[in-house]
Amino acid sequence: MSSANVTNSKLRLFSLTSNEPLAEEISRHIGIPLGACEVNHFSDEEVSISIEESVRGCDTFVIQSTSQPVNEHLMELLIMVDALKRASAKTINLVIPYYGYARQDRKSRSREPITAKLVANLLETAGADRVISLDLHAPQIQGFFDIPIDHLMGVPLLSDYFSEKQDLNFEDVVVVSPDHGGVTRARKMADRLKTPIAIIDKRRPKPNVSEVMNIVGDIDGKTAIIIDDIIDTGGTIKQAAQALVDKGAKEVYACCTHPVLSGPAIERIESSIIKELVVTNSIQLAQDKKIDRITELSVGALIAQAIVRVYKEESVSTLFDN
Repeated sequence: MSSANVTNSKLRLFSLTSNEPLAEEISRHIGIPLGACEVNHFSDEEVSISIEESVRGCDTFVIQSTSQPVNEHLMELLIMVDALKRASAKTINLVIPYYGYARQDRKSRSREPITAKLVANLLETAGADRVISLDLHAPQIQGFFDIPIDHLMGVPLLSDYFSEKQDLNFEDVVVVSPDHGGVTRARKMADRLKTPIAIIDKRRPKPNVSEVMNIVGDIDGKTAIIIDDIIDTGGTIKQAAQALVDKGAKEVYACCTHPVLSGPAIERIESSIIKELVVTNSIQLAQDKKIDRITELSVGALIAQAIVRVYKEESVSTLFDN
C-alpha cells in the first residue's frame, strides 16, 4: 500500500489498550504514526484518557477490540470518543476488529437483553460517526446502527491460508459449519476452496455448553475444516471435532476469526484431535495462549486498506469478499 497519498493529511490513527500490536501494524501499512494519547486509571480504576496532540478538523480512527476485559475496553472506547468529540475532531471512526457483547443479538427467551443493540446505542450516543468491524457474530447487527458500518470478512484470509497448504488434497476436503447459524460462512469458504459443506446439528442447553446431535453431509474419509466466527471456551469446537472423527472424518482442522479462548479453551484445544487451529489477530493473544497448534494470521493489511478507502471516500465493498 502506498503511503504517499495520506502523509501530511488530516488522517489520525489512535490505539487504545486492547490490541496495540495490531494497531502498530495497521499504522505501518498506512505509513503514518499512531497518534499520541495516554490511557490511565484513577485509584478507584476509573479510566482517564488524555489526547496529546491536536485533532481539530481531522478524520480520526480509533483502533480498539472490545475483548477481555470487555467492560474496561468498552469504557476506554466510549471515553475516547467523547474526548475526540470535545476536541473538535471532524469525524470519529471506530475500528472494532472484535465487537464484544455481540452474541446477544436477539431475544431468544423472555426478559433477555439485546446487548449488541445496547452497545451500538452507546457508541452512537457517545458521538461515533462510523464503525469498521470484522465478522460480526450476526449480520443483522449492522442494522442496529444508524451510522455507516463497514463489515469486513475473515473468510477470504482463512480460505487463502488453507488453499496454499501443500498437504491438503481438496478433492477430499469438506468445510464444516459447527451449527446452523454458521452455514453462510461455511458456504463462502467452501465456494472459495471448491469443496462441499457439512453441518453439525447441535442443541445448546445453556451458555457455553453444547451437545452434538447429528451431522448433515458426507464426511466419511474426508479432511474436515471447521469454520466459526468465535471460539470462546473451546467446548463446542472440541466436541465438534470429536464427532466428525467418530462419524468417519480422516482428520480435522479448525479456524475462526476471533480467538476469545477464555477459561479452559487452551487446555481443551491441546487435548482435542484438532490438527491445527487457524485464527486471526483481531484479538491479541496472551503469550500463554500462543501454543504450537494455533496459527495466527494478520488482518492488519485488510483493516489498513479499509481505513484508507474510508478516508479517501472510496468504495470499501471490494474488501468485503477479497
